[in-house]
Amino acid sequence: MGPTTVVERGERTVRVPAGEVNLEGTLGSPAKPSGIVLFAHGSGSSRHSPRNRFVAAELHKAGMATLLLDLLTAEEEAVDLRTRQLRFDIGLLAERLVHATDWLGESPEVPYLPVGLFGASTGAGAALVAAAARPGRVDAVVSRGGRPDLAREALARVTAPTLLIVGGNDRPVIEMNRTAMDWMQGEKQLLIVPGATHLFEEPGALEEVARLAADWFTRHLVAAR
Repeated sequence: MGPTTVVERGERTVRVPAGEVNLEGTLGSPAKPSGIVLFAHGSGSSRHSPRNRFVAAELHKAGMATLLLDLLTAEEEAVDLRTRQLRFDIGLLAERLVHATDWLGESPEVPYLPVGLFGASTGAGAALVAAAARPGRVDAVVSRGGRPDLAREALARVTAPTLLIVGGNDRPVIEMNRTAMDWMQGEKQLLIVPGATHLFEEPGALEEVARLAADWFTRHLVAAR
């Protein structure tokens, strides 16, 4: 089944085939994008996350298209609200990110653009597994408060340049990211935002995340193009 596009409030709502399901996403793009960034949200979140939408808007200003994607269907979300199991099924989430990455390569909406992955929390683990599965297609990865440790077996196969951003007060996650960096073989960098907690809710913290992500994607996606 092919993708369907719905025009809604100035943004395009897309349905991306992923195996036996269709996933809903929000596609936004400046006039002449230099790359596209696919977002993988964290546990219990959705493509409507105000944090990811803010970062996406900043990436638009930097010349990047974005696709914010719900990796679970509405029915699966309802199950996950009760069980909290699917949000930690990194294999399932990564498989769907791979489907979405492949769709981006075929979509007339954003043809032939370099692809970056932006993952938050558990979504970062899925993004890194997907990057390992598509080494010739994913050109850069950014993790925000991510759990790269959840991608343990895949980390050594990630060839895309990867930026890990962690809040300075998110100490357990800092250690998880430092450990994960030891497992990674490709280009990698860990940047800590002073005074920020896991959700980067402090004044100026999310703005710094957006700036760092835009710089990373601009450097690596433009080079890939």
